[in-house]
Amino acid sequence: MRALLGLSRGIDRLNTALGRLAAFLVLAAALISAGNAFIRYAFDTSSNAWLEIQWYLFGAIVLLGAAETLRRNEHVRVDLIYSNLSERRRLWVDVFGILLFLLPFTLVLAWLSWPVAWRSFVTGEGSTSAGGLIRWPFKMLLPLGFGLLALQGLSELVKRLAALRGLVALDTSYSKPEQ
Repeated sequence: MRALLGLSRGIDRLNTALGRLAAFLVLAAALISAGNAFIRYAFDTSSNAWLEIQWYLFGAIVLLGAAETLRRNEHVRVDLIYSNLSERRRLWVDVFGILLFLLPFTLVLAWLSWPVAWRSFVTGEGSTSAGGLIRWPFKMLLPLGFGLLALQGLSELVKRLAALRGLVALDTSYSKPEQ
């Protein structure tokens, strides 16, 4: 279990770093959006590349930030029953949720998106819009993002199993929205 917890810490560090990158991409997307709007209205000119890079950045923010969101326990959750469960039962709900839903879903999506991304890379797929960008870098983010989310799911599974065995303290609670 110690080795698995070490692996979990490594996955957590990786996804924390990529989550920080995603946060900086938010700033980049905002600056590009503002710059594009300024140029378009001030000089009556623009390029499809500016719009496409914003789309790519938004996609990268989601795909690179999802694993960090899961690590922070800030993902969307249905709170009808979960919040009323004991800590131990919440850990079991998380274990089954990770095993039955998160890992299969993310692994299948990573697996299915890889051929699409690879074909895009091999063919040098570009935008169909005039002045658009190449598409393969964004498509490569699909298997990468789902793979990172699967890795974080594995990390969360290890931490919850360790908490059930009493090896680590883990708080599965979250703050409820203020009313």
